[in-house]
Amino acid sequence: METQNINRSNSQGMKDGLDEISGQDLAAAFTGRPPESDRLADTDDKKLKDKQPKQGLSKLYITYIVIGCLGLVGGLAMLIYSLLSSAKSSTVVQFPDLKHGESTETTYSALTGEKLADASLATAPTYCIQTPNGTDGARPQAGLNQAGVIFEAIAEAGITRFAAIYQNPTSSVIGPIRSLRIYYLQWDTPFDCTIVHAGGSGDALAAVSAGGYKDLTEDYSYMYRGTYGSRLWNNLFTTAGYLSKYSSDHGYTSSNVKGFARMTPEESEHSRIDSLAAEKLVITQPAVGNTSELKPAVAAVGLRLGGWADFNVDYAYDATSNKYLRSYASGNPHEVYNCPDGDVGERNPEDACTLVQMAPSVVVALVVNERRASDNYHEDIDVIGMGDAYIFQNGTAIHGTWKKSSKEEQISFIDAEGTEIKLAPGQTILTAVPSYGSVEF
Repeated sequence: METQNINRSNSQGMKDGLDEISGQDLAAAFTGRPPESDRLADTDDKKLKDKQPKQGLSKLYITYIVIGCLGLVGGLAMLIYSLLSSAKSSTVVQFPDLKHGESTETTYSALTGEKLADASLATAPTYCIQTPNGTDGARPQAGLNQAGVIFEAIAEAGITRFAAIYQNPTSSVIGPIRSLRIYYLQWDTPFDCTIVHAGGSGDALAAVSAGGYKDLTEDYSYMYRGTYGSRLWNNLFTTAGYLSKYSSDHGYTSSNVKGFARMTPEESEHSRIDSLAAEKLVITQPAVGNTSELKPAVAAVGLRLGGWADFNVDYAYDATSNKYLRSYASGNPHEVYNCPDGDVGERNPEDACTLVQMAPSVVVALVVNERRASDNYHEDIDVIGMGDAYIFQNGTAIHGTWKKSSKEEQISFIDAEGTEIKLAPGQTILTAVPSYGSVEF
Protein backbone atom coordinates (compact mmCIF):
# COMPACT_ATOMS: atom_id res chain seq x y z
CA MET A 1 0.00 0.00 0.00
CA GLU A 2 2.83 2.39 0.82
CA THR A 3 4.46 1.80 -2.56
CA GLN A 4 1.15 2.39 -4.33
CA ASN A 5 0.73 5.78 -2.55
CA ILE A 6 4.15 6.86 -3.70
CA ASN A 7 3.32 5.97 -7.33
CA ARG A 8 0.04 7.87 -7.20
CA SER A 9 1.71 11.04 -5.77
CA ASN A 10 4.50 11.14 -8.36
CA SER A 11 2.11 10.57 -11.25
CA GLN A 12 -0.15 13.42 -10.14
CA GLY A 13 2.81 15.82 -9.85
CA MET A 14 3.97 15.06 -13.35
CA LYS A 15 0.41 15.47 -14.70
CA ASP A 16 0.04 18.92 -13.11
CA GLY A 17 3.27 20.07 -14.72
CA LEU A 18 2.48 18.73 -18.15
CA ASP A 19 -1.01 20.23 -18.28
CA GLU A 20 0.58 23.59 -18.99
CA ILE A 21 2.28 22.27 -22.15
CA SER A 22 0.39 21.74 -25.38
CA GLY A 23 0.28 18.43 -27.14
CA GLN A 24 2.50 19.84 -29.90
CA ASP A 25 5.05 21.02 -27.38
CA LEU A 26 5.12 17.64 -25.69
CA ALA A 27 5.59 15.85 -29.01
CA ALA A 28 8.47 18.15 -29.78
CA ALA A 29 10.16 17.32 -26.50
CA PHE A 30 10.24 13.61 -27.38
CA THR A 31 11.05 13.93 -31.13
CA GLY A 32 13.66 16.63 -30.90
CA ARG A 33 11.76 18.76 -33.41
CA PRO A 34 10.51 22.25 -32.45
CA PRO A 35 6.76 22.73 -32.24
CA GLU A 36 4.86 24.02 -35.30
CA SER A 37 4.51 27.51 -33.82
CA ASP A 38 8.31 27.85 -33.63
CA ARG A 39 9.03 26.74 -37.22
CA LEU A 40 9.61 29.28 -39.93
CA ALA A 41 6.54 29.15 -42.18
CA ASP A 42 8.12 28.21 -45.52
CA THR A 43 11.15 28.71 -47.71
CA ASP A 44 10.09 32.25 -48.64
CA ASP A 45 11.15 33.27 -45.15
CA LYS A 46 14.54 31.57 -45.48
CA LYS A 47 16.31 34.85 -46.05
CA LEU A 48 14.70 36.30 -42.99
CA LYS A 49 15.78 33.24 -41.03
CA ASP A 50 19.36 33.56 -42.22
CA LYS A 51 19.40 37.13 -41.00
CA GLN A 52 18.33 36.13 -37.49
CA PRO A 53 21.14 36.00 -34.97
CA LYS A 54 21.99 32.48 -33.73
CA GLN A 55 20.77 31.85 -30.21
CA GLY A 56 21.21 29.12 -27.54
CA LEU A 57 18.46 26.75 -26.36
CA SER A 58 15.14 28.42 -25.78
CA LYS A 59 13.49 28.49 -22.37
CA LEU A 60 10.85 26.08 -23.64
CA TYR A 61 13.49 23.55 -24.66
CA ILE A 62 15.10 23.78 -21.24
CA THR A 63 11.68 23.22 -19.68
CA TYR A 64 11.25 20.03 -21.74
CA ILE A 65 14.65 18.71 -20.63
CA VAL A 66 14.04 19.48 -16.96
CA ILE A 67 10.64 17.81 -16.99
CA GLY A 68 12.05 14.71 -18.72
CA CYS A 69 14.89 14.42 -16.22
CA LEU A 70 12.56 14.82 -13.28
CA GLY A 71 10.30 12.10 -14.67
CA LEU A 72 13.24 9.76 -15.19
CA VAL A 73 14.60 10.33 -11.68
CA GLY A 74 11.14 9.82 -10.16
CA GLY A 75 10.66 6.56 -12.05
CA LEU A 76 14.03 5.23 -10.93
CA ALA A 77 13.28 6.18 -7.32
CA MET A 78 9.97 4.32 -7.43
CA LEU A 79 11.64 1.24 -8.94
CA ILE A 80 14.38 1.16 -6.28
CA TYR A 81 11.82 1.60 -3.47
CA SER A 82 9.71 -1.23 -4.86
CA LEU A 83 12.69 -3.60 -5.06
CA LEU A 84 13.82 -2.79 -1.52
CA SER A 85 10.32 -3.27 -0.13
CA SER A 86 10.02 -6.62 -1.89
CA ALA A 87 13.37 -7.77 -0.53
CA LYS A 88 12.31 -6.99 3.03
CA SER A 89 9.15 -9.06 2.81
CA SER A 90 10.51 -12.05 0.89
CA THR A 91 12.45 -15.08 2.14
CA VAL A 92 16.14 -15.12 1.35
CA VAL A 93 17.21 -18.66 0.50
CA GLN A 94 20.86 -19.21 1.26
CA PHE A 95 22.73 -22.00 -0.49
CA PRO A 96 25.94 -23.46 0.89
CA ASP A 97 29.19 -22.80 -0.93
CA LEU A 98 29.89 -25.84 -3.07
CA LYS A 99 33.11 -26.94 -4.64
CA HIS A 100 33.04 -27.76 -8.30
CA GLY A 101 31.32 -31.08 -8.91
CA GLU A 102 29.70 -31.39 -5.47
CA SER A 103 26.09 -32.55 -5.32
CA THR A 104 23.41 -30.40 -3.66
CA GLU A 105 21.20 -33.43 -2.93
CA THR A 106 20.74 -34.75 0.60
CA THR A 107 19.76 -38.35 1.25
CA TYR A 108 17.51 -39.13 4.20
CA SER A 109 16.91 -42.50 5.83
CA ALA A 110 13.47 -43.90 5.05
CA LEU A 111 13.66 -45.69 8.40
CA THR A 112 14.53 -42.76 10.68
CA GLY A 113 14.27 -39.62 8.55
CA GLU A 114 17.83 -38.68 9.48
CA LYS A 115 20.46 -37.46 7.04
CA LEU A 116 22.76 -40.13 5.65
CA ALA A 117 26.44 -39.60 4.97
CA ASP A 118 26.31 -41.98 2.01
CA ALA A 119 23.33 -42.42 -0.31
CA SER A 120 24.03 -46.16 -0.58
CA LEU A 121 23.09 -46.58 3.10
CA ALA A 122 19.47 -45.75 2.27
CA THR A 123 18.89 -49.11 0.57
CA ALA A 124 21.01 -51.30 2.85
CA PRO A 125 19.38 -54.51 4.15
CA THR A 126 17.06 -54.14 7.14
CA TYR A 127 16.50 -56.56 10.02
CA CYS A 128 13.40 -56.92 12.22
CA ILE A 129 14.54 -58.58 15.43
CA GLN A 130 12.14 -60.01 18.01
CA THR A 131 13.50 -58.83 21.35
CA PRO A 132 12.04 -59.82 24.75
CA ASN A 133 11.38 -57.41 27.61
CA GLY A 134 10.56 -59.73 30.48
CA THR A 135 12.04 -59.63 33.95
CA ASP A 136 13.22 -63.21 33.49
CA GLY A 137 16.71 -62.35 32.19
CA ALA A 138 15.78 -60.38 29.05
CA ARG A 139 16.92 -57.08 30.54
CA PRO A 140 19.06 -55.17 29.83
CA GLN A 141 18.79 -55.71 26.10
CA ALA A 142 21.88 -55.23 23.92
CA GLY A 143 22.10 -52.90 20.91
CA LEU A 144 18.45 -51.84 21.17
CA ASN A 145 19.54 -48.19 21.17
CA GLN A 146 20.65 -48.63 17.53
CA ALA A 147 17.23 -49.70 16.26
CA GLY A 148 15.64 -46.99 14.11
CA VAL A 149 12.03 -48.04 14.77
CA ILE A 150 10.72 -50.17 17.64
CA PHE A 151 7.23 -51.61 18.01
CA GLU A 152 6.24 -52.55 21.54
CA ALA A 153 3.25 -54.70 22.44
CA ILE A 154 2.13 -57.32 24.93
CA ALA A 155 3.30 -60.76 23.84
CA GLU A 156 1.80 -62.86 26.62
CA ALA A 157 0.52 -62.59 30.20
CA GLY A 158 0.96 -58.79 30.24
CA ILE A 159 4.69 -59.08 29.31
CA THR A 160 5.82 -56.81 26.48
CA ARG A 161 8.11 -57.63 23.57
CA PHE A 162 9.78 -55.53 20.88
CA ALA A 163 9.97 -55.78 17.12
CA ALA A 164 13.14 -53.73 16.61
CA ILE A 165 14.01 -52.63 13.07
CA TYR A 166 17.69 -52.04 12.26
CA GLN A 167 19.43 -50.72 9.16
CA ASN A 168 23.23 -50.42 8.98
CA PRO A 169 23.75 -51.63 12.57
CA THR A 170 27.27 -51.65 13.98
CA SER A 171 26.65 -53.18 17.42
CA SER A 172 28.88 -56.07 18.39
CA VAL A 173 26.02 -57.65 20.38
CA ILE A 174 22.29 -57.52 19.50
CA GLY A 175 19.53 -59.27 21.42
CA PRO A 176 18.30 -61.32 23.13
CA ILE A 177 16.18 -62.91 20.40
CA ARG A 178 12.83 -64.53 21.10
CA SER A 179 9.75 -65.84 19.27
CA LEU A 180 7.53 -64.14 16.69
CA ARG A 181 3.87 -63.12 16.87
CA ILE A 182 1.60 -62.47 13.87
CA TYR A 183 0.97 -58.80 14.73
CA TYR A 184 4.70 -58.08 14.95
CA LEU A 185 5.06 -59.60 11.49
CA GLN A 186 2.30 -57.35 10.14
CA TRP A 187 4.10 -54.30 11.52
CA ASP A 188 7.45 -55.55 10.14
CA THR A 189 6.34 -56.23 6.57
CA PRO A 190 6.56 -52.68 5.10
CA PHE A 191 10.20 -52.42 6.13
CA ASP A 192 11.21 -55.23 3.72
CA CYS A 193 13.36 -56.74 6.44
CA THR A 194 14.85 -60.08 7.34
CA ILE A 195 12.65 -61.48 10.15
CA VAL A 196 15.07 -62.44 12.93
CA HIS A 197 13.47 -64.65 15.60
CA ALA A 198 13.60 -67.93 17.51
CA GLY A 199 10.43 -69.78 16.55
CA GLY A 200 7.04 -68.24 17.13
CA SER A 201 3.31 -68.75 17.31
CA GLY A 202 1.77 -71.15 14.77
CA ASP A 203 0.01 -68.45 12.73
CA ALA A 204 3.12 -66.29 12.58
CA LEU A 205 5.37 -69.13 11.40
CA ALA A 206 2.81 -70.16 8.78
CA ALA A 207 2.61 -66.58 7.51
CA VAL A 208 6.40 -66.29 7.25
CA SER A 209 6.59 -69.56 5.33
CA ALA A 210 3.77 -68.69 2.94
CA GLY A 211 4.68 -65.03 2.48
CA GLY A 212 8.14 -65.43 1.02
CA TYR A 213 9.82 -63.46 3.80
CA LYS A 214 13.55 -63.28 4.35
CA ASP A 215 13.65 -65.51 7.41
CA LEU A 216 16.40 -66.05 9.95
CA THR A 217 15.30 -68.20 12.86
CA GLU A 218 17.65 -69.65 15.51
CA ASP A 219 20.52 -70.42 13.16
CA TYR A 220 23.86 -70.83 14.91
CA SER A 221 25.73 -69.88 11.79
CA TYR A 222 24.50 -66.35 12.48
CA MET A 223 23.56 -66.46 16.19
CA TYR A 224 25.09 -67.68 19.42
CA ARG A 225 24.13 -68.49 22.98
CA GLY A 226 25.65 -66.37 25.71
CA THR A 227 26.96 -67.94 28.85
CA TYR A 228 25.77 -65.42 31.43
CA GLY A 229 23.70 -67.60 33.75
CA SER A 230 21.15 -65.08 35.04
CA ARG A 231 19.67 -64.63 31.55
CA LEU A 232 18.27 -68.18 31.60
CA TRP A 233 16.61 -68.81 28.20
CA ASN A 234 17.01 -65.15 27.12
CA ASN A 235 20.57 -65.71 25.97
CA LEU A 236 20.34 -65.93 22.16
CA PHE A 237 22.27 -63.12 20.47
CA THR A 238 23.56 -62.01 17.09
CA THR A 239 25.99 -59.33 15.89
CA ALA A 240 26.05 -56.72 13.15
CA GLY A 241 28.70 -58.81 11.42
CA TYR A 242 26.57 -61.98 11.52
CA LEU A 243 23.56 -60.13 10.11
CA SER A 244 25.63 -58.73 7.27
CA LYS A 245 27.04 -62.18 6.55
CA TYR A 246 23.55 -63.68 6.45
CA SER A 247 22.43 -61.11 3.86
CA SER A 248 25.57 -61.64 1.79
CA ASP A 249 25.26 -65.43 1.93
CA HIS A 250 21.65 -65.30 0.73
CA GLY A 251 22.00 -62.54 -1.86
CA TYR A 252 19.95 -59.99 0.07
CA THR A 253 21.78 -56.87 -1.03
CA SER A 254 19.13 -54.24 -0.39
CA SER A 255 15.78 -53.39 1.21
CA ASN A 256 12.97 -51.24 -0.10
CA VAL A 257 11.82 -49.55 3.10
CA LYS A 258 8.37 -48.00 3.31
CA GLY A 259 8.92 -45.57 6.14
CA PHE A 260 6.67 -43.19 8.00
CA ALA A 261 6.06 -39.68 6.70
CA ARG A 262 8.91 -37.65 8.19
CA MET A 263 9.97 -34.05 8.55
CA THR A 264 13.49 -33.13 7.57
CA PRO A 265 15.76 -32.28 10.52
CA GLU A 266 15.44 -28.58 9.63
CA GLU A 267 11.66 -28.74 9.44
CA SER A 268 11.54 -30.56 12.77
CA GLU A 269 13.74 -28.02 14.51
CA HIS A 270 11.65 -25.12 13.30
CA SER A 271 8.44 -26.96 14.10
CA ARG A 272 9.77 -27.31 17.61
CA ILE A 273 10.51 -23.60 17.92
CA ASP A 274 7.17 -22.65 16.42
CA SER A 275 5.26 -24.93 18.78
CA LEU A 276 7.11 -24.17 21.99
CA ALA A 277 8.07 -20.53 21.55
CA ALA A 278 5.38 -19.29 19.14
CA GLU A 279 8.20 -17.85 17.03
CA LYS A 280 7.20 -18.47 13.42
CA LEU A 281 10.27 -18.95 11.28
CA VAL A 282 10.97 -19.75 7.65
CA ILE A 283 12.82 -23.05 7.36
CA THR A 284 15.46 -21.61 5.04
CA GLN A 285 16.63 -19.32 7.85
CA PRO A 286 18.74 -20.40 10.84
CA ALA A 287 17.08 -21.12 14.17
CA VAL A 288 17.01 -18.27 16.67
CA GLY A 289 17.68 -18.74 20.36
CA ASN A 290 18.70 -21.65 22.57
CA THR A 291 16.09 -24.36 22.12
CA SER A 292 17.28 -26.18 25.24
CA GLU A 293 15.77 -23.34 27.29
CA LEU A 294 12.31 -23.71 25.77
CA LYS A 295 9.58 -24.90 28.09
CA PRO A 296 7.94 -28.02 26.63
CA ALA A 297 4.20 -28.14 26.18
CA VAL A 298 4.23 -31.75 27.44
CA ALA A 299 7.09 -32.68 29.75
CA ALA A 300 5.99 -36.17 30.85
CA VAL A 301 4.16 -39.08 29.22
CA GLY A 302 2.82 -42.26 30.80
CA LEU A 303 1.67 -45.32 28.84
CA ARG A 304 -0.42 -47.79 30.86
CA LEU A 305 -0.99 -51.13 29.18
CA GLY A 306 -3.33 -52.43 31.84
CA GLY A 307 -0.86 -54.76 33.50
CA TRP A 308 2.11 -54.63 35.82
CA ALA A 309 4.17 -51.54 36.54
CA ASP A 310 7.23 -53.37 35.22
CA PHE A 311 5.74 -53.17 31.71
CA ASN A 312 4.05 -49.79 31.86
CA VAL A 313 6.39 -47.00 30.79
CA ASP A 314 7.07 -43.34 31.53
CA TYR A 315 8.87 -40.80 29.39
CA ALA A 316 10.49 -37.56 30.58
CA TYR A 317 11.16 -34.99 27.88
CA ASP A 318 14.72 -33.66 27.88
CA ALA A 319 14.84 -30.28 26.12
CA THR A 320 18.62 -30.25 25.78
CA SER A 321 18.73 -33.42 23.66
CA ASN A 322 15.14 -33.07 22.37
CA LYS A 323 14.59 -36.72 23.35
CA TYR A 324 12.37 -38.71 25.71
CA LEU A 325 14.12 -40.51 28.56
CA ARG A 326 12.39 -43.85 28.97
CA SER A 327 11.75 -45.52 32.31
CA TYR A 328 9.48 -48.24 33.64
CA ALA A 329 6.55 -47.15 35.77
CA SER A 330 8.15 -49.14 38.60
CA GLY A 331 10.76 -46.37 38.72
CA ASN A 332 13.73 -48.00 37.00
CA PRO A 333 15.24 -46.38 33.91
CA HIS A 334 15.08 -48.54 30.79
CA GLU A 335 18.76 -49.19 30.30
CA VAL A 336 20.30 -51.19 27.47
CA TYR A 337 23.81 -52.23 26.57
CA ASN A 338 25.56 -49.98 24.08
CA CYS A 339 28.10 -52.25 22.45
CA PRO A 340 31.28 -51.17 20.66
CA ASP A 341 31.25 -51.00 16.89
CA GLY A 342 32.46 -54.10 15.12
CA ASP A 343 32.66 -57.70 16.26
CA VAL A 344 34.43 -58.62 19.48
CA GLY A 345 33.63 -62.30 19.29
CA GLU A 346 30.66 -64.13 20.77
CA ARG A 347 30.59 -62.20 24.01
CA ASN A 348 28.07 -61.65 26.75
CA PRO A 349 26.86 -58.04 26.60
CA GLU A 350 27.67 -57.73 30.30
CA ASP A 351 31.31 -58.32 29.46
CA ALA A 352 31.64 -56.18 26.32
CA CYS A 353 29.26 -53.22 26.60
CA THR A 354 28.24 -50.24 28.73
CA LEU A 355 24.77 -49.24 29.91
CA VAL A 356 22.83 -46.29 28.45
CA GLN A 357 19.23 -45.16 28.94
CA MET A 358 16.80 -45.54 26.05
CA ALA A 359 15.90 -42.09 24.72
CA PRO A 360 13.87 -42.01 21.49
CA SER A 361 13.17 -38.82 19.55
CA VAL A 362 9.53 -39.77 18.90
CA VAL A 363 7.05 -41.66 21.09
CA VAL A 364 3.80 -42.92 19.56
CA ALA A 365 0.91 -44.52 21.42
CA LEU A 366 -1.25 -46.68 19.13
CA VAL A 367 -4.60 -47.37 20.77
CA VAL A 368 -5.58 -50.86 19.59
CA ASN A 369 -8.28 -53.45 20.01
CA GLU A 370 -6.63 -56.24 21.96
CA ARG A 371 -7.86 -59.42 23.60
CA ARG A 372 -6.61 -62.72 24.95
CA ALA A 373 -6.13 -65.36 22.25
CA SER A 374 -8.06 -68.62 22.17
CA ASP A 375 -5.31 -70.35 24.17
CA ASN A 376 -6.06 -67.88 26.98
CA TYR A 377 -2.35 -67.03 27.17
CA HIS A 378 -1.13 -65.21 24.05
CA GLU A 379 -2.60 -61.98 22.67
CA ASP A 380 -4.59 -61.03 19.58
CA ILE A 381 -4.15 -57.45 18.39
CA ASP A 382 -5.94 -55.75 15.49
CA VAL A 383 -3.11 -54.21 13.48
CA ILE A 384 -4.96 -53.66 10.20
CA GLY A 385 -7.55 -50.89 10.52
CA MET A 386 -7.49 -47.62 12.41
CA GLY A 387 -7.57 -46.16 15.89
CA ASP A 388 -6.55 -43.25 18.06
CA ALA A 389 -2.91 -42.20 18.01
CA TYR A 390 -0.97 -39.93 20.36
CA ILE A 391 2.30 -38.59 18.97
CA PHE A 392 4.87 -37.04 21.27
CA GLN A 393 7.73 -35.18 19.61
CA ASN A 394 9.61 -31.90 20.01
CA GLY A 395 8.07 -31.49 23.47
CA THR A 396 4.52 -31.44 22.15
CA ALA A 397 1.55 -33.81 21.90
CA ILE A 398 -0.61 -34.44 18.84
CA HIS A 399 -3.84 -36.41 19.03
CA GLY A 400 -4.69 -38.03 15.71
CA THR A 401 -5.62 -41.29 14.05
CA TRP A 402 -3.45 -44.17 12.90
CA LYS A 403 -4.40 -46.05 9.72
CA LYS A 404 -3.03 -49.24 8.15
CA SER A 405 -4.90 -50.71 5.20
CA SER A 406 -2.93 -53.96 4.78
CA LYS A 407 0.11 -55.75 6.10
CA GLU A 408 2.14 -54.42 3.14
CA GLU A 409 1.16 -50.79 3.72
CA GLN A 410 2.89 -48.57 6.27
CA ILE A 411 1.01 -46.87 9.09
CA SER A 412 -0.04 -43.29 8.39
CA PHE A 413 -1.05 -40.69 10.96
CA ILE A 414 -3.83 -38.17 10.33
CA ASP A 415 -4.69 -35.13 12.43
CA ALA A 416 -8.15 -33.74 13.24
CA GLU A 417 -8.15 -31.65 10.04
CA GLY A 418 -7.40 -34.67 7.87
CA THR A 419 -3.77 -33.71 7.24
CA GLU A 420 -1.04 -36.34 7.42
CA ILE A 421 1.17 -35.92 10.46
CA LYS A 422 4.90 -36.05 9.78
CA LEU A 423 7.12 -37.56 12.45
CA ALA A 424 10.31 -35.92 13.60
CA PRO A 425 13.52 -37.68 12.51
CA GLY A 426 15.26 -40.06 14.89
CA GLN A 427 14.58 -43.25 16.78
CA THR A 428 10.83 -43.87 17.10
CA ILE A 429 9.12 -46.18 19.60
CA LEU A 430 5.51 -47.13 18.91
CA THR A 431 3.64 -48.79 21.78
CA ALA A 432 0.37 -50.66 21.24
CA VAL A 433 -1.83 -49.50 24.13
CA PRO A 434 -4.93 -51.68 24.59
CA SER A 435 -8.24 -49.81 24.56
CA TYR A 436 -8.58 -50.80 28.22
CA GLY A 437 -5.26 -49.09 28.99
CA SER A 438 -4.53 -45.36 29.10
CA VAL A 439 -2.27 -42.62 27.74
CA GLU A 440 -1.38 -40.00 30.34
CA PHE A 441 0.22 -36.62 29.71
